Amino acid sequence: MTADPERTPGLEPGGGVQPGDTPPEAGQTSGLSHQEATPPKHLGRIAIVLIAIFAVLVAAMLITRAFLM
Repeated sequence: MTADPERTPGLEPGGGVQPGDTPPEAGQTSGLSHQEATPPKHLGRIAIVLIAIFAVLVAAMLITRAFLM
């Protein structure tokens, strides 16, 4: 389907549109082209456990160092 420039509202002479207007027959994108994969949930738990272990090791090192001084 082609637009008739004589009957298309908002078209300026020469086929242009005013700033801010949507050109006639503008392409649209809706939705995704494919299903996005959901990230694995166990990686978040593993990260929290590793951070907790690291925090406990640092705290143990600092406590040990404080008692040995």
